[in-house]
Amino acid sequence: MSRITIAGAGAIGSTLAARLAHAGHTVSVLARGATLQALRRHGARLEDPGGSVQAAVIADDQASFGEQDIIFLCCKSQDLPALAAQAAPLVGPETLIVPATNGVPFWYFHREGGRFQGRTVDAVDPGGSIGRHLPLDQVIGAVTFITAESPEPGRAVARNPHLMMLGEPGNGTSRRLLALGELLTSAGIEGRVIDRLRDKLWTKIIANLTSNPLSVTTQATLDQIYSRADLLPTVRAVMLEAMLAAACHGARMTIDPIEFLALGTAMGPIRTSMLQDFERGRPLELGAIGDAVVEIAALYDLPMTATREMLAHTRAYAHAATAVAA
Repeated sequence: MSRITIAGAGAIGSTLAARLAHAGHTVSVLARGATLQALRRHGARLEDPGGSVQAAVIADDQASFGEQDIIFLCCKSQDLPALAAQAAPLVGPETLIVPATNGVPFWYFHREGGRFQGRTVDAVDPGGSIGRHLPLDQVIGAVTFITAESPEPGRAVARNPHLMMLGEPGNGTSRRLLALGELLTSAGIEGRVIDRLRDKLWTKIIANLTSNPLSVTTQATLDQIYSRADLLPTVRAVMLEAMLAAACHGARMTIDPIEFLALGTAMGPIRTSMLQDFERGRPLELGAIGDAVVEIAALYDLPMTATREMLAHTRAYAHAATAVAA
């Protein structure tokens, strides 16, 4: 059995913690406040298509767990630099680091193989601080498809099966990658190994970009965002801009625009993570989901006009809502 730390116990972190602990792994969770107390009192709780799970975990607000085999980073992207510094004492020479975050990942240009290899994505990792705390060569890329909500601290509810696509930042497969995929799959989370992860990553990036900001300004669910006549012009314009950016960066898209809209509609009445954050008065994850896409598109002089307008409108809307609440 492996020693695993879940850094961040929101909906995704709680899902991973419950499933992995239930499978017999020693799971530690970095958490704070009410979530920390709930985990200590009840363990990690999950309701998903596999049933109800309640599993004991070790929980602390300090990195007191010793050297770990695997660390899953499950926070919002804007919290990642601080969390990386906090989690650094848990990293040994063989520790796998798996960021399960939205949007463009901080490791995007690590071993990317193109003209921008080694570049930092400033919107996600200002000044490259994450790489100074966590060794990039120990990172395994992940595209996370876990549609969970957290109705209360330390508890997650998920309607769909769990999937994490995993890949080496330098492409190809490796023994450590295959082992991680097997570990997740044995715990009830499909760990699908991909030899060109950035191809799949761009599909998730575009899904986040076309849905999360619009969900805030419209309170629409995924099925509505991808089918409502008043929203489709914006969705299509942003989607096509992002697909061009993906192509410029060498991604091979395996899904066309018509299929993309159909799949989005088929997701059903799911509220995005950004809408949930907005309703709870939390900061919006616009840096990784939006600004980072604009930043790396600018490397090819792409204007991203529709995307910029959508992000500006979302920020203005959220700012006005915050002012009214105050």
